[in-house]
Amino acid sequence: MNDNNKTHNERREFLKASALVAGGVMMSGYSWAGMPSSNDDTIKIALIGCGDRGTGAAFQALSTKFNLKLVAMADAFQDRLDNSYKAISTKFGAKVDVPKERQFVGFDGYKQAIALADVVLLVTPPGFRPIHFEEAVKQGKHVFMEKPVAVDSPGIRRVLAAAELAKQKKLNVVVGLQRRYQTNYRETLKRIQDGAIGDVVSGQVYWNSGGVWVKPRTATQTEMEYQMRNWYYFNWLCGDHIVEQHVHNIDIANWVKNAYPVSIQGTGSRAWRTGKNYGEIYDNHAVELTYADGSVIYSQCRHFEGTNNRVDESFQGTKGKVYLSANNSGILWDHKGKEIFNHNTKGNANPYQTEHDELFAAITNNEYKFWDAERAAKSCFTAIVGRYATYSGEVIKWDDALKAENSLFPEQLSWDAKPRVLPDANGLYPVAMPGKTKVLGQS
Repeated sequence: MNDNNKTHNERREFLKASALVAGGVMMSGYSWAGMPSSNDDTIKIALIGCGDRGTGAAFQALSTKFNLKLVAMADAFQDRLDNSYKAISTKFGAKVDVPKERQFVGFDGYKQAIALADVVLLVTPPGFRPIHFEEAVKQGKHVFMEKPVAVDSPGIRRVLAAAELAKQKKLNVVVGLQRRYQTNYRETLKRIQDGAIGDVVSGQVYWNSGGVWVKPRTATQTEMEYQMRNWYYFNWLCGDHIVEQHVHNIDIANWVKNAYPVSIQGTGSRAWRTGKNYGEIYDNHAVELTYADGSVIYSQCRHFEGTNNRVDESFQGTKGKVYLSANNSGILWDHKGKEIFNHNTKGNANPYQTEHDELFAAITNNEYKFWDAERAAKSCFTAIVGRYATYSGEVIKWDDALKAENSLFPEQLSWDAKPRVLPDANGLYPVAMPGKTKVLGQS
């Protein structure tokens, strides 16, 4: 057997093995028909969630140097799937083979799309991530999934359970906390972990910006469709912007500390976005993350138009300090203020692309290298606990929050079903009130 045939066969066996249960039996109810044939080394991918970020993830996957083909797509909305398919097929041509029978629209289409692929891209609003990730692991698929991976405690527990099963099956899982794949963060964190600034005793992480899009309600929409179209403003779908967006910076705090907080307290409100177009979420959060060693990291995020924007991270240690930002900054100083490292930005790769390059390299080379799901779930949970703290005004302990039975997910998924949070007669949604709102399922 020549080396090329050997590599090809090893890859096929690696993909097949990933779909088997620990005892070596195929997952019940699923045939191997959706996988590449033994005469074809193409890695088949399915896109679950066809909005802008999902389309971008498909672009990045198909832009890798490996032999990939998009074979299935799924979204709740026909128009989003159509627009995504047009954009991807126009760009990538023969790398796209998604006829109508492999385009799935509705709440349950993800199951059918997942069954047809080797690797799935999970890029829906985050409220759906736990059930989609669980299904992908159940079917034995490698995964790229966007952050955040859940929006509440039950969702996090579900992801953690699926993450453990993914490890047992040796399924590669990459999560879109792309700073983990960004050169300046990797190089700077190596030095922090090697003791360049000593023990980290404090820090500050920020995502302060002007906010995001709003999609006006139309006369024909049900409440479910309206919330799905405006998913950013409803916690069962988004988790609030402290979870959906600020998780990036919070994840850096946990990475620097190599730990997760034991308790969180903070404050937040609706100060700028107060109208009915903004659902139920806050527009500002400021929280303190307290770790087991007593160190405290301050976390701030806000969506105010016309104010100073700031998206970066700073940390102070017993021997120095560090400044990081996504624009490729990574600077270390010693305790006297002397610069000891300044990351060279020349030639840095796009981290969004690096995520896919490294994932598909591992799969192509028959390697099990990525188990991001557990780490990502814990950083997402840090942000969720931050929301619990700002909504309630209480000090929230990690262990108590993780046990909470406080699911935000609707009891039924259909276009006529009612979400748990509904507008009043004036079109305004109930908003958390610190001191009155209970966040951990208390009566």
